[in-house]
Amino acid sequence: MGFLPNSQLILARRPEILRAFQQLGAVIHGPTSTITPQLRNMVAQMASRAAGCGYCMAHGAHGAERSGIPSEKEDALWEYETSPLFTEAERVALRVAQCAAQVPNAVTDDDFAALKGHYTDTQIVDIVAAIALFGFLNRFNDTMATELEASPIEAAKRHLSQHGWALGKHAPNPASR
Repeated sequence: MGFLPNSQLILARRPEILRAFQQLGAVIHGPTSTITPQLRNMVAQMASRAAGCGYCMAHGAHGAERSGIPSEKEDALWEYETSPLFTEAERVALRVAQCAAQVPNAVTDDDFAALKGHYTDTQIVDIVAAIALFGFLNRFNDTMATELEASPIEAAKRHLSQHGWALGKHAPNPASR
């Protein structure tokens, strides 16, 4: 990322939780993943959007640039259902991410059947694992009102502001520096 995320600095107050989280994240994002970094990022962003975590949404936009998602596609993420920039397989995964991040979970049998029409069982585990990982991050960072770092703020301003994103409770606090 080019910086140490504030979420990890907070988690470091409990090193054993940080280590376990980092290990899980390394497996989900690692070389054995059966889905592309681009799909993983878009699924995480959609889950964060559905959960309403501004911190994770900004980090997702920042990560999109690094994972190779074209700027036009990043800007159209919230219109994934109708944008010609998304494949049907991506639409299905994004719909599941959006529905899975809601409380209660809104994934239907039809959504899951559609997912099975495009992905292997192992890929589905990887998609849902990415959603679940960000479920932890969404709850943690939104509850802790984790302060956003400069790079994700700039990425969010470029890609998310036009969709209603605002710093809100994740604004940097000059007094805490």
